[in-house]
Amino acid sequence: MRKIPVALTVVALAAVGLTGCSQSAADACPRPSADPEVANLVTVTGDQEDVPRVKVYTPLHTDELVVGDVVRGEGAPITTVDQVAVVDVSVISAETGEEIVSTPYDGDLSRAFALSRWEQTFPTFDRIVECATEGSRIVAALPPGDVAPEAAESFGMSEEDSAVLVVDVRKVFLPRADGANQFNADRGVPSVVRAPNGRPGIIVPDGAPPSDLVVQTIKKGDGEAVSSDAPFRAHYTGLTWADREVFQTTWDGEPASLTLDSLVPGVAEALEGATVGSQVLVVVPPDLGYGEEERSGIPADSTLVFVFDILGIDAAPAE
Repeated sequence: MRKIPVALTVVALAAVGLTGCSQSAADACPRPSADPEVANLVTVTGDQEDVPRVKVYTPLHTDELVVGDVVRGEGAPITTVDQVAVVDVSVISAETGEEIVSTPYDGDLSRAFALSRWEQTFPTFDRIVECATEGSRIVAALPPGDVAPEAAESFGMSEEDSAVLVVDVRKVFLPRADGANQFNADRGVPSVVRAPNGRPGIIVPDGAPPSDLVVQTIKKGDGEAVSSDAPFRAHYTGLTWADREVFQTTWDGEPASLTLDSLVPGVAEALEGATVGSQVLVVVPPDLGYGEEERSGIPADSTLVFVFDILGIDAAPAE
C-alpha cells in the first residue's frame, strides 16, 4: 500500500459553491442516499481513525456518481467547497478492489485547507461532500471521468475505469460567522453589511475617527474562545478610516490561520476571548496599529478598521 502525499491532491483552488445547503438546519441540507444496487457491492469497515477496510464486488462499473454515508457525524456541516476542513481520503480500484492510494490517516488535524483543492483530482468532490458533517465517513462510486486524467494516469487507471472513494471528515471550520446578531448602540463607528456568502462590506462614517480602540461584536458565536494557546482560523477585511480603501482581505481565497502575537496590539486585544462563530468589528487607533510606520496600502498614522469572522480554532501539528 502506498500513501499519497497531501500536496499531490491539493494543487489549485476553485471557487465552486454547493447548493441547497443550510448551515443552521441540517434537515434543509439532506445527504443523498446511495443506489442500493451499487451500495450493496461495496462494504466499508474498520475504525474511522484508521485506513478503511473496503471490499468491492469486482469488477464494479457505474455510469454516474453514487454517494452514501457509512457513518453520519454530528459536527458542523459542509455548506461550500470553499470551506476549510481536514479530511482523509482512500482511493480503491473498482476493477480489482485493491487500495490505490490514501492520505496519511495519522490523526493530524492541522492539515486544514479549502475543500475546493480536492477538485483538482476529483472534479465532483463538491457533490461527494455536499452537506456532510464533521465525523462522517462517506463512500462514493465514481464513474469514468470523475478522476482527473492526470491523477487517473498516476493511479494506473484507464479511461474506462470506475473508482471507489472513501472520505473521512475529521474537522470542519465554519464558512462564515454564524452567531446570534447583537445590538450595538455606538455611534460614529463603521457599520457592516454582508453579501449572501457572508463577505462583509464596511461603511465608514464621515467625521474624525475615534481616538480609542473600538470593539463591537456584531455576531456572537457559542464556540471555543480565541486565546494565545492555539492559532485560530478567520476571514477578515481591513481598510483605513481615511481613504476607505481595502488594503487586505482573505475573502478572495482561503481564511487565514492567525495567532494573537502575530497581530497588531489593538487587534490582538480585541480578538482575545472572541468565540468561534462571532463577527467582530475593530477600529484601531494609530498607537495600537502601525503608528508612524508606513505599510503597503497603509499610510503612516492610519486608523485601521477590521471585520473578523472567527471560524475555528486550529489544531497543533501532530508530533
